[in-house]
Amino acid sequence: MHNYKELKVWHKARELVKFIYILTSEFPKEKIYGLTSQMRRAVISFSSNIAEGSGYGTNKHFNRFLEISYSSASELETQVILACDIGFIDEVKLADASNRISEIQKMLSGLMNSLNN
Repeated sequence: MHNYKELKVWHKARELVKFIYILTSEFPKEKIYGLTSQMRRAVISFSSNIAEGSGYGTNKHFNRFLEISYSSASELETQVILACDIGFIDEVKLADASNRISEIQKMLSGLMNSLNN
């Protein structure tokens, strides 16, 4: 078992939750049950799956939850791009969000590689 609270990627994922919540708070209020909700669920999935997977006794199980976190990152990045496409955010916020997501994906990949070796 791993202590998720000691993982830098978990802390980065928590920071991303705050960032996305602030970002989506600027979206039109009528989108609260659409794109806003989808983005918030996807970003919460990152840190939640890291934490949940760390509680399993094997690296194989933990790795599977990290893969799910990685997939949620891809889902969120697509949603951020769509938010830019429809004018909810500008290119600067898109780049900031994409960079943060990419950093977490790299960290997840590194952790998955270390678990597989």
